[in-house]
Amino acid sequence: MSSEKRVLLAAPRGYCAGVDRAVVTVEKTLELYGAPVYVRKEIVHNKHVVTTLEARGVIFVKENEEVPEGATVVFSAHGVSPAVHESAAARGLRTIDATCPLVTKVHHEVKRFAADDLDILLIGHEGHEEVEGTAGEAPNNVILVDGLDGIDDIQVRDENKVAWLSQTTLSVDETLTTVAALRKRFPNLMDPPSDDICYATQNRQVAIKQIAPQADLVLVVGSTNSSNSVRLVEVSLEYGAKAAYLIDFATEAKEEWLEGVTTVGVSSGASVPEILVRDLLIWLAERGFGNVEEVTAMEEHLTFAMPQELRREMKAAGKV
Repeated sequence: MSSEKRVLLAAPRGYCAGVDRAVVTVEKTLELYGAPVYVRKEIVHNKHVVTTLEARGVIFVKENEEVPEGATVVFSAHGVSPAVHESAAARGLRTIDATCPLVTKVHHEVKRFAADDLDILLIGHEGHEEVEGTAGEAPNNVILVDGLDGIDDIQVRDENKVAWLSQTTLSVDETLTTVAALRKRFPNLMDPPSDDICYATQNRQVAIKQIAPQADLVLVVGSTNSSNSVRLVEVSLEYGAKAAYLIDFATEAKEEWLEGVTTVGVSSGASVPEILVRDLLIWLAERGFGNVEEVTAMEEHLTFAMPQELRREMKAAGKV
């Protein structure tokens, strides 16, 4: 390992297409209707994004009941259940659905499997908004699988009619391990039509896997409630980083972490604006880590169109 201090900067990192679409959706909604605009839950799991939007007149709420009747509400990138759509309709809310299209794909898979009367083993984290929205598509068919514990205790109606799906932001390796354990328990377990782990989650993990074995320290920029950001720290440690920490801002980094360190790996979760990574690189440069090498796992070019209902309203207002 080189004795010269350096930073290995992961690429891709930061905003994915779904997050970019969700944040722009809220910004365009503000332009179209003016403040306040209500957003159910955090639009994406990032403190900086949330506080920046709040300063512009966005009000984040936990449930539709907190939104005044007839007002505009944006649903977050993580997706919502049919019950949430129904409660919004009952309150006469104008809804704009910023659910990531890759999460919507999983919702469609739940509905297809449920239509065939299968029991669906949903691999994910209990309480995560994406899991709640996905499970809500067929609550009588979905059984949550949160890790390997309890797999032996899963009860299904017919062991030959079982399928699995997963939260989009999990660790690829962890999900494959869980599927393997489920398949031992249910040999006829059916697979989804395509892998549910989103491309951005996978790509960021591939990049950090390349960096981790060379790193004395990995710093991941992201919020603690961001599943994909937390996974990047875990993957870093699993693949050989001597230490790894999750921070929201450069100001949270600690001088003592750099003691005896020559190589620092840096990445960011899929809901993190690049400015926060730049702040961290400045902080590191001020401490002798000015040599930055980008480690590119792959290029990303995917973009998603704005939600249909927003495009329609913008067109009507002559703002397209």
